[in-house]
Amino acid sequence: MTRKQRRMTIIGGSLAVLALAAALVLNALRDSIVFFSTPTMVAEKHVQPGRRFRLGGLVQPGSLQRGDNLAVTFEVADGGAKLPVAYKGILPDLFREGQGVVAEGALDANGVFKADTVLAKHDETYMPKDVADALKKQGHWKDDYAGKPAATTAQGNSEGAVR
Repeated sequence: MTRKQRRMTIIGGSLAVLALAAALVLNALRDSIVFFSTPTMVAEKHVQPGRRFRLGGLVQPGSLQRGDNLAVTFEVADGGAKLPVAYKGILPDLFREGQGVVAEGALDANGVFKADTVLAKHDETYMPKDVADALKKQGHWKDDYAGKPAATTAQGNSEGAVR
């Protein structure tokens, strides 16, 4: 075997081992690559109780119920299915009915999603206040931006963001 053939054999073998390792990693992470599952996807996959995943969708209007010791229950829907969610803790400032949400946790035996983390999603029209001011100065401000209510801080002041 010549020197060139040996080098090509080593390179080919290395590439084969690398491809095998990548295939094994991607296969192991196949279900985790999705950013979140919708209630319809959860129903279609028949997710087993106790298996952790992220649930995403819209908080159903009228479904939010607050209990004792920061316990909260609400329903997440995606237009096709609904899934009840139970969470204990402080909800994000942007959390409200009709708003997008991503929750991390697992289903229990009763089909209730027990969340240990809840993340509220803002809509695509969010922009920082300084960007909105710059758009107004340049004359690029659109009237449909003005129709959105301003984001408020915990004290109720309209600061930091225009929606």
